[in-house]
Amino acid sequence: MNEVLKQINEIGIVPVVVLDDAKDAKPLAEALCAGGLPCAEVTFRTEAAEECIRIMASEFPEMLVGAGTVLTTDQVDRAVAAGAKFIVSPGLNPRIVKYCVEKGILITPGCSNASDIELALENGLDVVKFFPAEPAGGLNMIKALAAPYVNVKFMPTGGINAKNVRDYLAYNRIIACGGSWMVKADLIKNGEYDKITAMCKEAVEIVKESRGK
Repeated sequence: MNEVLKQINEIGIVPVVVLDDAKDAKPLAEALCAGGLPCAEVTFRTEAAEECIRIMASEFPEMLVGAGTVLTTDQVDRAVAAGAKFIVSPGLNPRIVKYCVEKGILITPGCSNASDIELALENGLDVVKFFPAEPAGGLNMIKALAAPYVNVKFMPTGGINAKNVRDYLAYNRIIACGGSWMVKADLIKNGEYDKITAMCKEAVEIVKESRGK
């Protein structure tokens, strides 16, 4: 397994972050690290995303910072230049996947059916994002897809929260879950970083319990 994927697997939960203002990047990164989740998938849904990745990656080199909702090769280039260690996309765009693979950039594309997984395999990938996890059938769907694709592992995202994440993490074909419940927009907007740290600590305990550590 890729070294970055090994780190993601070790962490277990990837906070999926939407930041509207770059000034929030540093305190949020501090809160995540203090809570034991030194990882962030910063989504390219806002104009501030690129700068937020740059701040997190440079100020907190111990963090594993990636870019999410990546829809173009230009975004790939900008994210990597800013310091992103991995790329995540909501779907599987063959052009973007091929672009990343050829450049040696880790990408976990969104997959929700067998055809998506076959395209991922065709491009040499063995870890995919399962998205949107809960609406697409949840853990039962992942297990159904995992059966014929014995070497594929999953990183489900979408509708995962503190109540259902245990079940996902207990399944050995899931390397980590993406979630935003500990980094909700209102918490960031209100500067409630102590609450974010507390919820991260709870998430870390959930990972340990789910994996019998």
